[in-house]
Amino acid sequence: MTTTTWEDLVTSALLGTDRRPPAADVMAPGKDAPIALLDAAALHTVRRRAGLLPGPAAALPEPAPHDDRPPLPAPARRRLTHLLADRSGASSGGGRRGTAPDLTELLPQWLAAANEHGYRAPAAALPALLDTARARTDLRPAALTLAGPRGLWLARLNPEWRFALRGAPGGTALPDPADEDAVRRLWEEGLFAERVALLGAVRAHDPAAATALLASTWSTERAEDRLMFLDSLRGGLSAADEPFLEEALSDRSRNVRSTAAELLSALPRSALALRMAERASSCVGLDRTGGSAMITVEAPHECDAGMQRDGVLPDPPAGRGERSWWLGQLVESAPLSLWTSRLGGRTPADIVALPVADDWRDELHAAWCRAAVRQRDPGWARALLGPATTPPATGPGTSSLAERSKLLSILPGDERALWVADFIAAHGLSEAFQLLGVCAVPWAEPLGRAVVDALDIARDAGSYPWSFSGVMGLAERCLDPDQADRLEVLTALPDEPEGASPGAGSYWSEAFQRLVATLRLRAAMRAELSPVAAPPAPAPAGG
Repeated sequence: MTTTTWEDLVTSALLGTDRRPPAADVMAPGKDAPIALLDAAALHTVRRRAGLLPGPAAALPEPAPHDDRPPLPAPARRRLTHLLADRSGASSGGGRRGTAPDLTELLPQWLAAANEHGYRAPAAALPALLDTARARTDLRPAALTLAGPRGLWLARLNPEWRFALRGAPGGTALPDPADEDAVRRLWEEGLFAERVALLGAVRAHDPAAATALLASTWSTERAEDRLMFLDSLRGGLSAADEPFLEEALSDRSRNVRSTAAELLSALPRSALALRMAERASSCVGLDRTGGSAMITVEAPHECDAGMQRDGVLPDPPAGRGERSWWLGQLVESAPLSLWTSRLGGRTPADIVALPVADDWRDELHAAWCRAAVRQRDPGWARALLGPATTPPATGPGTSSLAERSKLLSILPGDERALWVADFIAAHGLSEAFQLLGVCAVPWAEPLGRAVVDALDIARDAGSYPWSFSGVMGLAERCLDPDQADRLEVLTALPDEPEGASPGAGSYWSEAFQRLVATLRLRAAMRAELSPVAAPPAPAPAGG
């Protein structure tokens, strides 16, 4: 039996067998020292493991909490397993996608629909659901809602799922908003994400208590955290927030001051909005000389300390004049109701139709667009969008599609869809992608018809099909699934006109086949999630 210890072997391995040869009882005839050392280490390893005593059994985890939501119907359970197993999508790389639906793009819709029905996830699917939520942050809210309290219970047992516990009710359990001691303790000791979630929960329960909680540690928070906390006040913003936001106008961080000013300007009756109204009205007026009305503009000549305290940034970006920069900030922060009284009682549509002197029109209209978005004013949004058939470069408001998308988001869903449908019919799809992104899903029938008609026109014209792949992907996710049968005719291989892109016809055929297949799959998913109707009660005997 060898008397060499494990520590002796480790020392020889670290120093090298040349400098520290193994003991004689380790060496074997015909073996080199390094090999003999490794053989002895292997023997010691087995001996050490065999001699281990069993440790005490760990305490069993608490049982998973009860989830009283209804279970998924059996077909929907199978569909969820299939969706979670498909991690790669229908295509790999940038090649042609073929005709198969992209399941990764349909998973968000499936989760949203399942949550609308109030189902709970099957216990066996929870690990895959948590893995998917870990890999795709866009799915986390919906996936964790479906996982419910059992998903959070499971997440505590695996460090890779700790993301699920950050700020989730029942995760790092948010206290009852009415429990002041528990709220205070988590606010002072919690992680930042937990504190943001806590602030939102308290704000939903008692807005004044949330503001007081935020104010209690405001001076000790980091600038980036103050900015995030302030940004969280956008939801449910009200006049009760004004005193706190007024204090934030004196914050040492410029970004915090600007955000506070932006939030105050979204409250048309706030003191800041009234100060901005006074400044803006001194810059913009109405000139009736010459028999016709015209808007006149006299931009500010300086950005004084009061303007800067109210969030006006003094230094313009590169390529922008100082005075136009200051004017835009004043107008976008003033209440839109100011202009009706200031410009002769006119409606928003009448105001934006007025000529503007000295080439100030674009600057003034762009500021009104930002104000309409900030104040969520649909009347001004309609006026600044103008008719959808008008070319963007010559219409009111702004030609920026990003700004138009923001204006559209203020309008009711049906009106938004009709405006975009008319825009596509007049101007085609090439400029409509951003506008489609703000339309409610599934698209209303007029919008869906306009998109499909425009795609059909592009196909018949022999256009490059790859240019429309983004719109086709949107159509797969957003068209009403009931349109699948009507689109079947578009799956045929078209005749390629002279001058068409080589192979374009087969690509278009594949794209429409994939569109129809995806719509049918979405319809099947919708049907699978529908609650199973209870059988009718038997008629009473003798009835």
